[in-house]
Amino acid sequence: MRYLHTMLRVRDLESALKFYVNALGLKEVRRVDNDKARFTLVFLCAPEDENLVRQSRGRGAPLIELTYNWDNEAYGEDRYFGHLAYEVDDIYATCERLMQLGVTINRPPRDGQMAFIRSPDRHSIELLQKGEARPPAEPWNSMPNTGHW
Repeated sequence: MRYLHTMLRVRDLESALKFYVNALGLKEVRRVDNDKARFTLVFLCAPEDENLVRQSRGRGAPLIELTYNWDNEAYGEDRYFGHLAYEVDDIYATCERLMQLGVTINRPPRDGQMAFIRSPDRHSIELLQKGEARPPAEPWNSMPNTGHW
């Protein structure tokens, strides 16, 4: 398993960038604007982590992901923290092991690429398949979502 990023929702992307980039000194390393889903993702790293991000195979890490949803949404204080993200060697084996330990899979890895679980304190944790997505497989393919993530 490899730590990837922590996602934080922001209400005002410009203000957030002034804080994280100008005040804290983080560096913007990637940006995704999704017109269809109406959001912007900005990935930031600490200056001393720039080489780690560049050397990362596949997804860059360690990062902070600022998520700006273009449509106004009232998150409430509990929704501003988004999630931790980890890359795993085998998403199906990881989810199976977690289920055997009593962990609920909130968003099963139906696509062979991504799953979400929650900690006992209800922190959302994203699991991402290392490399290419695994082929769809049961029981994941037909497993419904549970709760929120």
